[in-house]
Amino acid sequence: MRMVEIIEKKRHAEMLTQEEIDFFISGYTNASIPDYQASALCMAIVLQGMEREEIVALTRAMMYSGDVVDLSRIAGVKVDKHSTGGVGDKTSLVVGPLVASLGAKLAKMSGRGLGHTGGTLDKLESIPGLSIAISIPDFEKQVNDIGIAIIGQTAALVPADKKLYALRDVTATVESMPLIASSIMSKKLASGSDTILLDVKFGSGAFMKTIEDARILAKTMVDIGQGLKRDTRAMLTDMDQPLGYAVGNILEVREAIDTLNGRGPEDFRELCVTAAAIILEQAKIASSRAEGRLLAEQQLQNGEALAKFKQMVGAQGGDVSYIEHPEKFSLAHHIIVLTAQKAGYVAHIDSYEIGVAAMELGAGRATKEDVIDFTAGIVLKKKVGHHVAIGDVLAEVHTNLGLEKYQPVLNKIHDAFVLNDQPVEIKPIVYEVIE
Repeated sequence: MRMVEIIEKKRHAEMLTQEEIDFFISGYTNASIPDYQASALCMAIVLQGMEREEIVALTRAMMYSGDVVDLSRIAGVKVDKHSTGGVGDKTSLVVGPLVASLGAKLAKMSGRGLGHTGGTLDKLESIPGLSIAISIPDFEKQVNDIGIAIIGQTAALVPADKKLYALRDVTATVESMPLIASSIMSKKLASGSDTILLDVKFGSGAFMKTIEDARILAKTMVDIGQGLKRDTRAMLTDMDQPLGYAVGNILEVREAIDTLNGRGPEDFRELCVTAAAIILEQAKIASSRAEGRLLAEQQLQNGEALAKFKQMVGAQGGDVSYIEHPEKFSLAHHIIVLTAQKAGYVAHIDSYEIGVAAMELGAGRATKEDVIDFTAGIVLKKKVGHHVAIGDVLAEVHTNLGLEKYQPVLNKIHDAFVLNDQPVEIKPIVYEVIE
């Protein structure tokens, strides 16, 4: 088998076999296939696409390019959720403890934030003492003992994806539905869970800007999961404005704690309850989604979900007193109030601009080497649909930067709010569930 023949075949829009895809992934991972041939095939895939069977084959090959986590020693149904990335998305901090408090086993490997989106690991590490560097045996033991653990991905997990993603980033081949879907799903499937819930976001702060593109990606990933015998479902959720009010690590952890205390922003709470209901149905803990919603609401009100979060934080070395008393968290030296210069109804809050602004304040990374300021971020005071009078507070800006550095960011945040004269319809946070 020769790589050039595989490239030619895909260039002519012919289907690749599992053997041909295995040859490519194996050869590229062990460096016997050079970058220039791999990039040629990626470009052919961008231009010609892939059939469902090819995408499943590609995902399988990438999944087995390194270690595959065996969670069979964990009793019960192992569940997982994955978000395609957004602004203010602290969902795992609530949904994980929520479903674990009802008997689901959440064994989750998460990533860090880069660019305008935040990462679950960074949020967790803003809790003093908490470690996400847990060995696989300890990971399994923790999930068996308390039902939940969230850790960083091991270096040996899906090495093919790490190499391919870096190559795609510099060869204009990132935006390909088969390559995006196989990249996400290979990592999720290699993590070993029985069920997967995908939160596929669309809008200004999401990778997928339109609901149509998000639906295609979601259906592709659900097809991959089902093709590899995993119960996989997807939600299409709105990221045209930030999720909740808080953007930034400590600020988001505090908002998650508030939600686990039975409060929290309406849109964030609704997303968490919907996600939990689907996961509970997948785990056979709830006989229907409606029953799952009732169970989830109950756990937020009775304190069980919060107790499970405290248990997870403690098990991973975190200081539980910060969860019991969120006011203990440090805040940034500068908290600047942004006010409205005109009256109207909030019609749009550009999630991308808010996410970039939070990053520039210190809450995120422009490059992998950047160091995060856990206290930095933005707290919105108005959301889409709210009425604003002149002088009303639009947002609080938290930063440790000097005036000359944060002043341009303030203008960006202010301009992210678009006001209309007429009342604005509030859109649902969850548009559709694909299964």
